[in-house]
Amino acid sequence: MKIYILLSALTLGLITGCKDVLDINPRDRYVQDTFFQNREQVQAAVNATYAVLQNGGFYGGTATIARENLSPNTYSYNAVYNLVLTGNFDANTAIFNSAWNASYRGIGRANNVIQNIDKVDMDESLKKRFKAEAKFLRALYYFPLWNLFGGAPLILDAPSFETQATLPRNSAEDILTQMLKDLDEAAVDLPVSYSGVDKGRATKGAALAFKARFLLYASRWAEAAAAAKAVMDLKVGASPAYSLFPDYRALFYLENEGNAEVIFDIQYKYPESGHGLDITLDQFNTIAPTPDLVNDYYAKDGLPITQSPLYNPAKPYDNRDPRLQATVIVPGSQYKGKTVTATQYPRTGFGQKKYTIYRDTEVPARTLPDNESEINVILMRYADVLLMYAEAQNEAVGPDISVYNAINAVRRRPGVNMPEVPAGLSKDRMRSEIRHERRIELAGEGLYYYDVRRWGIAPQVLNADVKNDKGQRVDTRSFNPVRDMLWPIPSVSIQENPALEQNPGYGK
Repeated sequence: MKIYILLSALTLGLITGCKDVLDINPRDRYVQDTFFQNREQVQAAVNATYAVLQNGGFYGGTATIARENLSPNTYSYNAVYNLVLTGNFDANTAIFNSAWNASYRGIGRANNVIQNIDKVDMDESLKKRFKAEAKFLRALYYFPLWNLFGGAPLILDAPSFETQATLPRNSAEDILTQMLKDLDEAAVDLPVSYSGVDKGRATKGAALAFKARFLLYASRWAEAAAAAKAVMDLKVGASPAYSLFPDYRALFYLENEGNAEVIFDIQYKYPESGHGLDITLDQFNTIAPTPDLVNDYYAKDGLPITQSPLYNPAKPYDNRDPRLQATVIVPGSQYKGKTVTATQYPRTGFGQKKYTIYRDTEVPARTLPDNESEINVILMRYADVLLMYAEAQNEAVGPDISVYNAINAVRRRPGVNMPEVPAGLSKDRMRSEIRHERRIELAGEGLYYYDVRRWGIAPQVLNADVKNDKGQRVDTRSFNPVRDMLWPIPSVSIQENPALEQNPGYGK
């Protein structure tokens, strides 16, 4: 079930008043002073706040998944990503401006709801829920400003050019504090689940899960473990609110949207809204898995391919973790009813299967063109929560039984059935297993870039040649740890607001 985004004539978050010389409110459009009058208008404003998730500036179908290209998992010939990957970018590079602007677009819309909703005469419980949804979304939109830019103006009021255009940056800690406050307050008033047309909106579990993610990224281990455990303990009636879907590949099929593993996703419904992941991943091959990722999948016995007797270099994709061919299109396999040729995916020799609609043994009736894909893009799922809990708990107290239970639940998912993690691991060894498991389980979902940065391994893994399946160099990446741990504040934003201080290494 999709959220129907009611934009009408709204540009909420950027609404400007329009008054003539007689100070008469115009009747042919919505304006700030006349919009928030009833429940329907409040709901339209909340829906418009969700709509920013579909925007390609930071979230959006292709933007979320394409961030995988900034990690060692995939490669893109796209010029914008290559500028970042090769270190040849600056504060004018488009990706930074798009993310910055999209974040504030969402923040502005959320602030508009939060500031104006209390004056509307409507059901109080629904009012609390709508405000909680707006706070949840505001936290999501502040995420890149905290994690990637390292701080930005903290704006909590409805948009006002006169008062906000010259604000200086707040610290990353200021932003994180507000994000966590928003999520805590949202969790109080959000339901555990929805039904009918409301399915797909923010839930209590989503607020707690993103709280766990943000705390994990901040290395606040005990708090992150507690937040993840709160998600794991949520119930709908007598049943757990979330569980692992029993088919890893089918988890990403259109017909299984909103299954029990999905905690929060970006909603799409063609023709009202769509994205281009099918054509991007399959035909254009612009998010191409690397051999570095493919070689990191274990053999079926749970051993690396450099150690497993099951691994056969002549048949390198046989006897491997089943998630490999559920995620990656490999040469010689079946896909779309045909055998994949050695030249079909020319960037690295591999294609990304996850988030495409096509099946291995079925010839599709047609190839989806751009913007007709409508599979929801998952921003948070239960397997991630289990792995966040395992990582945070291991860092906080060491590899206790709960850490083993969490990681083994992911590895033993029906249809995957990989061996459990060996018993008796040290904290360091368990850390390595959890990091491996995060890379494999969440491959192709746009999260690994954040992981390599926070783990401190970006200088090693992002200063390397990109090779194809024949071992030939495709490109050389460059990562400057002094500069590249943070993105530059967009130069156009600094030109418009000189109070913004640029990050180190980017000049003025």
